[in-house]
Amino acid sequence: MSFYTYLREIVNTVGLAYARFLCRREYLHRQFCGVNERPVEYAFVFKCLTRIWPINVLDIGTGQSSLPHLMSTCGFLVTAIDKMGQYWRYPANNRHYHIIYDDITATHLIDEFDLITCISVLEHIQEHDQAVQSMFSLLKPGGHLILTFPYNDHSYHGNVYDFPGSTVIEKPHFITQAFSRSELEGWLSANQAAIVDQEFWRFYTGDYWTCGERVQPPEQVSREMPHQVTCLLIRKGVAAEVATDVRQDSP
Repeated sequence: MSFYTYLREIVNTVGLAYARFLCRREYLHRQFCGVNERPVEYAFVFKCLTRIWPINVLDIGTGQSSLPHLMSTCGFLVTAIDKMGQYWRYPANNRHYHIIYDDITATHLIDEFDLITCISVLEHIQEHDQAVQSMFSLLKPGGHLILTFPYNDHSYHGNVYDFPGSTVIEKPHFITQAFSRSELEGWLSANQAAIVDQEFWRFYTGDYWTCGERVQPPEQVSREMPHQVTCLLIRKGVAAEVATDVRQDSP
């Protein structure tokens, strides 16, 4: 055995032991803090993946989530990007997947993708129009974009945590916007795209995300009913068409 092979095995052994230590420590100190919106959003993502069956997938704003790893275990070729040094106020690393440092508002990526996922990220980006335009620039013609974010079909709000009725005790340092039909239609028009599928979800009794009492479990509702979150499947290059399988109400 060469010295370099021996050294590689030592480093690998130590690294795996440290990873097991971290996982065990997290397991032993886990606490229930409530179920968030990810079950709804991830269910929508995987439903769309089974409909579209893409090859190359880009996940934007991965943070510390395992979503890219979950998609890669299904066989999809996944690229994940995040501007982690700007969003997180402490050193952060993703132990599930390799993350490329990139700002979606000024991306350095040159590849094109069959499908892009951006899950609960766009609401934290002030320059959301630029971010969406950049996403579409990375999609192949006919490619699909999956977006989820706080939503109120009637009106936009720049930071839902500023509402007196917000249940958030400590307001985060980042903004959380609630988008509306106006912003959505602007993105579609500017990027020549169309909605293929849209779900509306009621998580709270108020009009905006974190406002009012929590609804447990959350309810999928129609567009006309009160809701605070939407899940969107959008196709590039069909602005002048009506998507034949478009669905915007509850089943």
